[in-house]
Amino acid sequence: MSPLLEDRTAVVTGAASGIGRAIAHRYAEEGADVVVADIREEPRSGGLPTHESIRTETDADATYCECDVREIDDLRVAVEAADEFGGVDTMVNNAGVTGPIEPFHEASVEAYERARATLLDGVFYGSKVAATKMLTDETEGVILNVSSALGVEGYENQVAYSGMKGGVRLFTYSMAADLGPQVRVNAVLPGLTETAMSGEDAGMIDTPVEAEFWQNTPLGRTARPREIADGAVFLASDMASFVSGESLLVDGGLTNTG
Repeated sequence: MSPLLEDRTAVVTGAASGIGRAIAHRYAEEGADVVVADIREEPRSGGLPTHESIRTETDADATYCECDVREIDDLRVAVEAADEFGGVDTMVNNAGVTGPIEPFHEASVEAYERARATLLDGVFYGSKVAATKMLTDETEGVILNVSSALGVEGYENQVAYSGMKGGVRLFTYSMAADLGPQVRVNAVLPGLTETAMSGEDAGMIDTPVEAEFWQNTPLGRTARPREIADGAVFLASDMASFVSGESLLVDGGLTNTG
């Protein structure tokens, strides 16, 4: 059986760690060369940088590109870096930050603006740059946006994060309408996932917050990054050749069973 993403090139933002790293690795395992676009090169949890581990552990090639998704020029450079491997076929807008986890009336404007710049503006910029390149090159491309289960329903103390991730879903639907039939646009929506950002930054792993998610999730646990990446492989592959403008929940049943 041929690899699902053979002869393709993906740009993955926020790919140094967590879900982005898992997506980059799974794409490489399925035959795609990868541009690892991140503001940092070293993974949060230690170990080899993503592009080096891809070269070591798979038959694919990879390169690192320093990229702050709040800067559209950085994203242009990342997409242009894909020309080393034949040009961008798949753009994964994954880079994220945690929003201010506090009641709405206590959240600072500065924290809100930081969340917006990365979670929403970064998706717009990355999609715009990649779509322009795909349309110009007449590439039948894929844009995949990483939203969140928290972007489907409102959650206490998560107004900025939920709001931005909900915006990503609507970006996805509108872009799919505008860019078809040449470019497919979809979103993957993780539930709470075991990453350093969820633990160290958000303080959600190994806390009562995580326990509450477990209690409300039919599968009874948090997600592993690779499980989110498997959904990202499906949406980028020809198995999803007639899927566009779709949101794939990978949240253990949390959203639709509460």
